[in-house]
Amino acid sequence: MTNFNNDMASFWAAATAVFLLAGVIKGVVGLGLPTVSMALLALWMSPVQAAAMLIVPSLVTNLWQTGPRATFMPVLRRIGGMQVGVVIGTLGGALWLGVPAGAWASVALGVALMLYAGWGLTGRQLHVSDAQARWLGPLVGMVTGLVTAVTGVFAVPAVPYLQALGFQRDSLIQAMGISFTTSTVALAIGLAGNGGYSMLTLGASLVMLAPALGGMVLGTWLRKRLSVAVFRCCFLIGLALLGLYMVARALA
Repeated sequence: MTNFNNDMASFWAAATAVFLLAGVIKGVVGLGLPTVSMALLALWMSPVQAAAMLIVPSLVTNLWQTGPRATFMPVLRRIGGMQVGVVIGTLGGALWLGVPAGAWASVALGVALMLYAGWGLTGRQLHVSDAQARWLGPLVGMVTGLVTAVTGVFAVPAVPYLQALGFQRDSLIQAMGISFTTSTVALAIGLAGNGGYSMLTLGASLVMLAPALGGMVLGTWLRKRLSVAVFRCCFLIGLALLGLYMVARALA
């Protein structure tokens, strides 16, 4: 019984630390909570458990990021087609492929992390015109949805695409918040439809909301005092190394 209590205490302490760290990173650079949470939680639990646990913290922090109201609709109009694609891709992927599970999902998550980190570290800036966005947005959304269904990560290729639309910093952060909110809701529906989201998991996800919000508040405070470029570089290198480790461990 003592060992069980110690194991549970260790589990909750580790999960709390993960969401606190993920919240800090999101507060500083505007993204990263689902990515960091999935990557670290999947080191000691199944990808489907990790995906289910991040739903509530991800949803609340992303809703927070969708403000302010004055610019919400103009931003949404530019990325509306993409959001439709995200829903179709995530729900279709959940029906077709099932929920994130097994070694293959860990490999997919690791590869997705390395691809995203590699793209970010190149510093390349793509450009998508409004005319191109009309057909490219839904396509990017569907691919993002499929990646979300397989790995629980929302960033690839959504973030590179949103950056390519030429948003100013605040509007880009808002656009990411809108897109990540859509992905979170669609993933929750997919998990529930596949039996991967129980009331017990919902309770654990609610508990993790507090450290995630606390971390985001701290990260927002740190954003004004740190070089975001340096922090983001370290963040991306860490994601690349973590992704490499996850692939190597799953294939060993």
